[in-house]
Amino acid sequence: MPTVLVTGASGLVGSHVARLLTERGDRVRVTVRDRSKLDNLEALDVERVKADILDRRSVRRALRGVDRVFHVAGLTSLRATREQQFRVNVVGTRTVLEEALRCGVEQVVHTSSVAAIGPAPWGSTADERQPFSAGGLAVPYVHAKREAEAEALRVAAHGLRVIIVCPAHVFGAGDLYRSSTELVLRFLRRQIPAYVDGALNIVDAEDVARGHLLADERGQPGERYILGNRNFTLDRLFADLGRISGVAPPSLKLPLPAAMAMARASESLPGMPNVTQTEIRAMGQWWAFRSTKAKRELGWKPSHHEDTLERTVAWYREHGTNGLAHPGTGQPIALRLAGFAARRVEDAVDRITP
Repeated sequence: MPTVLVTGASGLVGSHVARLLTERGDRVRVTVRDRSKLDNLEALDVERVKADILDRRSVRRALRGVDRVFHVAGLTSLRATREQQFRVNVVGTRTVLEEALRCGVEQVVHTSSVAAIGPAPWGSTADERQPFSAGGLAVPYVHAKREAEAEALRVAAHGLRVIIVCPAHVFGAGDLYRSSTELVLRFLRRQIPAYVDGALNIVDAEDVARGHLLADERGQPGERYILGNRNFTLDRLFADLGRISGVAPPSLKLPLPAAMAMARASESLPGMPNVTQTEIRAMGQWWAFRSTKAKRELGWKPSHHEDTLERTVAWYREHGTNGLAHPGTGQPIALRLAGFAARRVEDAVDRITP
């Protein structure tokens, strides 16, 4: 029975990884911190060790006697600063993998992101072979995940077996830290004042965890595998979330320059902004991907995308999160009127444009 270490096991993806590993029969050790939320781990037969991925000594202690590592810990918030992103995602990855090499770990599955691949050309889809072309995109998370992959491959060049998985935008049950499912939470709270043209690939957290285990069992060292599912335009995603939740989708769709101006104004006001410029930049990209390689080489099969949306909405409803709109709730009248006006203007422009 191998001993497996999972970093980030209290989070959305990590908790599912830890659970599937216990079901596989592995001896599972997880890293936790004093401020970790442990609800997702309560029912699991795992060994908890206190460790911070930025603290080499604690990481080294956590790795004693470990055969394999799933490095899932990371920072996903688009509102985190560039310094925070690089410290956690890049330096944290470097620390864990260098110590894994030092301790003689057999293999590491490193959790990256499709952000490290970059958005696809508009209206198309990308796979693992796409050259990274998002260097000019001012979204620190994208650059941090790209650099974290580079760190993983650098350590791999010194002899550590590293397999990289690149999940798409993860939905599902168990997001205690409100990371990637915050989009759904803000939708249910009617806190998305406007949106822009763009696309997202949505995948279920449990499917992503299953992809981690398949990568561990069948993946090739030095390779990366996209773990994605359905590509949604934002129009379709919000429409489906509205149908499932009973909450009306955002009414106001703006051209990118207008949305950026709105975000700048929101950031200039006291308190937490409704939307940031970084979020608008990210939202206005075409994050559409193909998972052909993972399906072919790992035998990975994601579940139905509708189930993922339903599970995410149901989890927030069941956990009594404050501020959720009731089914049948529409958008605020001011936003509905603004959305109506914006559509009329867009229709008029389309009629006069040759």
